[in-house]
Amino acid sequence: MIDNTKCECGHQNPVDTILCESCGKPLDPNDTLEDMTLPLEMRYDGVARRSQKANPNVLDRIWNFFSSVKVAIYLILITLIVSSLGTIYPQQSMFIGKMDFDTYYKENYGWTGSVYHFLGLSNTYDSWWFRGLLVMIGASLIICSLDRILPLYRALSKRAIRKHPTFLLRQRLRLDTQTIQGENISNFVPLLEKRNYRVYQEEGVLLAEKNRFSRWGPYINHIGLIIFLIACLLRSMFAYSLDFYAVQEGETKPIADTGYYMKNEDFNVTLHPDGKTVKAYVTKSILYKCVDNCDSPGKLPELKEVARHDIRINDPLKYRDLSLFNVDYDVTPSIIGANVQLTNLVTNAGIGKFKIDLFKPQEQYKVKDYVLDVMAYYPEVDLKDGKFFTKSTQPKAPAFVFLIKGPDMPAEGQVYLYFIRPIDKATYNQDLINERTGSKVKLEIGNMQDVSISEYTTYFNVTKDRTMPYIWVGAAISMIGLIMGFYWHHRRIWIQIEQGRLLLGAHTNKNWYGFRKEIAAVLNQSGVIQPLDDQQLINEVKQS
Repeated sequence: MIDNTKCECGHQNPVDTILCESCGKPLDPNDTLEDMTLPLEMRYDGVARRSQKANPNVLDRIWNFFSSVKVAIYLILITLIVSSLGTIYPQQSMFIGKMDFDTYYKENYGWTGSVYHFLGLSNTYDSWWFRGLLVMIGASLIICSLDRILPLYRALSKRAIRKHPTFLLRQRLRLDTQTIQGENISNFVPLLEKRNYRVYQEEGVLLAEKNRFSRWGPYINHIGLIIFLIACLLRSMFAYSLDFYAVQEGETKPIADTGYYMKNEDFNVTLHPDGKTVKAYVTKSILYKCVDNCDSPGKLPELKEVARHDIRINDPLKYRDLSLFNVDYDVTPSIIGANVQLTNLVTNAGIGKFKIDLFKPQEQYKVKDYVLDVMAYYPEVDLKDGKFFTKSTQPKAPAFVFLIKGPDMPAEGQVYLYFIRPIDKATYNQDLINERTGSKVKLEIGNMQDVSISEYTTYFNVTKDRTMPYIWVGAAISMIGLIMGFYWHHRRIWIQIEQGRLLLGAHTNKNWYGFRKEIAAVLNQSGVIQPLDDQQLINEVKQS
């Protein structure tokens, strides 16, 4: 620990300060002669950091652990490795309902799957230890930044122009020579300002610096990464999954609380050559935005297509903050539509056909001179207390009540009850009911070619990711910090002329070769000293 915190210049420095915050003189009394030839530690201009505190207590040791860059790198590498391992087999979150995952992984992936599940890798991204790693990385970034940004702020806020000769002569780039034109230090000012330096002067001394803002680049990068990590953590901790939806081929289903509808237009399964195991499955899906009649019972909503995508595993349909994932499918043959024949009962002649979409029936159908108004539609019909009702919105047992108008029909029209499935037609005595109303027409399906069958039901996991804007903001801030640090370099030049002697010390954090060339050009153009080659002009102190 450095106890002699008061410098000979009179400035009182905090304990453990390596260089005087005012004049820059080294404060360590234990420096040997060999140490006096080594370049100074200029990262924070010698300002004390908490992680370098002597005799640390328990809290200091925790702080020191997280402030270590090595620890941060190890944590990031561990997180990357376990994240990669989590992609080997499907995660538990991809499955619907409760199941014996130990048996599933063992039966489908053998002993490796059993070990995979035993180690908890089947639930990697929702596990406490994965979230803990993210928290530790975030803590490391915050503590690393605080441990360095406060000393950096103290160092940069004390812009002392006059420095101790030892400070100048222990810079990596320094010069000690005689002038040829006395103490005319003002010769350097226009030359440095021309190179975009800000110049500060006192009698016989000068400080020139540029690109000071670049020193904050790494910490702006850290702020962006912290925002990014917090967003990722929130994404894994809070349930942004809206729900699981089972959607049949041809069905359009509303997504609760969003104003969107999704349609399963078609579903295809590709099998391996053995004909048993599934190689891939694809859902041709459409996403609609409801623009009218969204909450009007009894009215069909007006939909506008906003996105279309062939959904595959790990390739969801994405639109703004919504994502639709394929998670499973089931073989469930069912009727989704039909071409219905309208027949005249008097002549037994066919009048024509019209197509019914059971997921989105029209309010009215026209067949030549006949008009069929849909008075009621029961997707899954049932009878209670002498009245028809529907048990669900799925077309499992569809039934219609039509009001038919046309030639030889009453002016007010004729009510006609129609069941698409033959079993429902027999169960509810459709023909008997229509005979009692004196119907002169009938509806029927000629053959199975007139029936549209849905073979599959696809299960979707619909998520609304509210964290994505924050992830992009964090990434953008991080990129700004990286650009600041990579493309701009903080350069400082101290020049002092006293009694015909010129002392120069210079420091930068990158591109020492270009910096040396720039200083040499300024010195040679100033006319203050004899022109020399930059290799001779700037003596570079050797690194230990």
